[in-house]
Amino acid sequence: MMMKIKNIIMLLILLISVYTIAGCASGNEDSSPKEKITQDENTEMDHSDAEHADMDHSSTGEVPEGLQEAENPTYEVGSKAIITEGHMAGMKGAEATIVGAYDTIAYAISYAPTNGGERVTNHKWVIHEEIQEASEEPFEQGTEVTVEASHMAGMEGATAEIDSAENTTVYMINFTPTTGGEEVTNHKWVTESELSQIEHH
Repeated sequence: MMMKIKNIIMLLILLISVYTIAGCASGNEDSSPKEKITQDENTEMDHSDAEHADMDHSSTGEVPEGLQEAENPTYEVGSKAIITEGHMAGMKGAEATIVGAYDTIAYAISYAPTNGGERVTNHKWVIHEEIQEASEEPFEQGTEVTVEASHMAGMEGATAEIDSAENTTVYMINFTPTTGGEEVTNHKWVTESELSQIEHH
């Protein structure tokens, strides 16, 4: 009889040990999330932060209809530059490869995402061709517009307010974040003033 009880106790201890080990193993998997860039995991930005976890850093590289390529950009397609202003962590100080250069008006905007969440303030950048109501004239500060860009979840179709406008060359770039992780491809947009020449020693 005692042997039977001992065997049952040993079996229970064994089962408990197995479950404990299995539990720890699955816990470890969960505590080390895969590194994945989804346009704005880390937020060292000019605008609101938490909701930018959905920012799409990479894009297909498609540009809006009617967007004019820059004739003589400071940074030519294929050349490299240093990013001096970061819209997200790992961007400032990274080396960028220029994928596209376009002459347009870049706007900083504030908007309430269509998928809920807090209002995004001073988001940089949306360009003139990504605004539904765009005509030849630039939008003035304070104008309400409809955004057609989808740089982040909840942006496309959102009603936005123009915070500021800059007539400039905007660049589409590839870069590897200084914080590590995958290369970001076809990132839209950085302006001319957010790039600087690489110094060769």
